[in-house]
Amino acid sequence: MGRVGVLLLNLGGPDQLEDVRPFLFNLFSDPEIIRLPFAWLQKPLAWLISTTRARKSQENYKVIGGGSPLRRITEEQAQALQDSLRRKGEDAQVYIGMRYWHPFTEEAMARIKRDGIEKLVILPLYPQFSISTSGSSFRLLEKLWQEDPSLHSIDYTVIPSWYKRPGYLKAMAQLIANELDQFADPDQVHIFFSAHGVPVSYVEEAGDPYQQEIEECTELIMRTLNRPNAHTLAYQSRVGPVEWLKPYTEEAIPKLAAQGVQDLLVVPISFVSEHIETLQEIDVEYRELAEAAGIHHFQRVPALNTHPVFIDDLAELVISAMHSPSLNLAEVTQMRKQVKMYPQESWEWGLTTSAEVWNGRIAMIGFLALLLELISGRGPLHFVGLL
Repeated sequence: MGRVGVLLLNLGGPDQLEDVRPFLFNLFSDPEIIRLPFAWLQKPLAWLISTTRARKSQENYKVIGGGSPLRRITEEQAQALQDSLRRKGEDAQVYIGMRYWHPFTEEAMARIKRDGIEKLVILPLYPQFSISTSGSSFRLLEKLWQEDPSLHSIDYTVIPSWYKRPGYLKAMAQLIANELDQFADPDQVHIFFSAHGVPVSYVEEAGDPYQQEIEECTELIMRTLNRPNAHTLAYQSRVGPVEWLKPYTEEAIPKLAAQGVQDLLVVPISFVSEHIETLQEIDVEYRELAEAAGIHHFQRVPALNTHPVFIDDLAELVISAMHSPSLNLAEVTQMRKQVKMYPQESWEWGLTTSAEVWNGRIAMIGFLALLLELISGRGPLHFVGLL
């Protein structure tokens, strides 16, 4: 088979406070994150947002220790996965490719080329597929493959999503059960799944499978858990003047409190590592919201990080991918509906199911509204917990 590598894909995060502004610039330069009516506005807007919002974002990172733990945890996951693979007889080298901060995906690919990897498994650390997470990284890799002929000698395969994996479901169920049993009456605890949101237009116009995969994943975890608890699924971290997947976490929590829920256990379902959205957005903001609404006992399930059942299952997934027919990048970046998302050619208003393409003055009004919200911090702007 030749030298084998595994490329883990993740978002990335600023290691220290000085990294926040350039990290934000990279994030908002991605058209999969903010879709603008004119491509030439992308980088100027990214510069404006990152410059204007850096100080507030730094305050959020100060709350969790002055930087994101995502790189450290992902490195620990990579080492644990490599060790697990070797215990199973697979001598594979594991690499990390972050989308918006070091080590960038481009840096990982340079190391993969340098090490003479001949067979590569591309594994996103997002259990569910979305245009804005795995899809963005896949599009970047597709571009790198097109521009660099030397990569054509690498036999690679892609794993688009893996939320149905039995080890992943078992590890999640174990973490939830451990937290439930800390409550006085575990069966009365309301389990609250909070997933990262995406715009409704991604699902309805582009066929993004994310919502369906999140909903199915939630049911599979509850089935694996096999407890009588009621549960809710909601979406956090929305941005901009378009409709995102509902219900919104910040609205669902007070509604549960009004219905008499006293014990709430939050499960960060779309995250496998601790980072700003778990440590600051859920642990600080949503905790304060819940307590103000009258929920007396608020707990969160920790992220999987290097949970041994989870890591061993990832190793089995990698081994299976090595010995299965290859899936290429072009196949996984093609959405089910034939709508061009990359690059974004038109601004689409997402308040209705049948979104219409804006033009002229209407498009600019919408863009200015988005710009005002992004810069001022007013409105529902919590994308990746940074604004």
